[in-house]
Amino acid sequence: MNNNPEENENQEDKPNASSIVEKIQQLGQSNIPQAPDSNIHVLSIIGQVEGHIQLPPQNKTTKYEHLLPQLIAIEQNPKIEGLIILLNTVGGDVEAGLALAEMIASISKPTVSIVLGGGHSIGVPIAVATDYSFIVPTATMTIHPVRLTGLVIGVPQTFEYLDKMQDRVIQFVVEHSNIKEEKFKDLMFAKGNLTRDIGTNVVGKDAVAYGLIDQVGGVKDAMSKLTEFIGSNDSAEGGVIQ
Repeated sequence: MNNNPEENENQEDKPNASSIVEKIQQLGQSNIPQAPDSNIHVLSIIGQVEGHIQLPPQNKTTKYEHLLPQLIAIEQNPKIEGLIILLNTVGGDVEAGLALAEMIASISKPTVSIVLGGGHSIGVPIAVATDYSFIVPTATMTIHPVRLTGLVIGVPQTFEYLDKMQDRVIQFVVEHSNIKEEKFKDLMFAKGNLTRDIGTNVVGKDAVAYGLIDQVGGVKDAMSKLTEFIGSNDSAEGGVIQ
């Protein structure tokens, strides 16, 4: 048995010291602000949306197989009354992105998205899948045709497959936003806007002007809108006669 109080004190301090060092290394600060119990859940989609093929470890990715169970849990959890989607993504796997977008669109609880930095490529359907969408003034969204990387079999069926996949993306965006199909296709196939590709890079207020995103705004606006939706839901439920 160790009866030396100084040694016992040192042993107790070691875990605290190591946890503080870990926090500083990870976050650059010693204290992490603790969020209170909230009825709003925040889901982040950051980096590249990873689908069926695993991306290299140096890539910042969001794995869609991690998000799908979270979305089911959000739907089932009675304590969560609203969902905010934070988007800063370069795009990624088309089918994985559409799966996420469809899941978000089919949630019964109020949902709001915020495009921060970028909501490019397949990030566009995810951004418009919510009940209301925001974009910060400096954020951009790249709209371009569906592309494949790697070995492609050069037969007519391959191009038909790509065309059908592209149609799925276009229809989803048109159905879940205020942009017209013709306008979206014009942006998608525009030449001269991107240096080595066809498509359009849309900035903040232009995304709203085209009807792609509902409003220019940030966290405060998104929280206010979601709280408004939650209040409307509560009022509607309260007014139902059993």
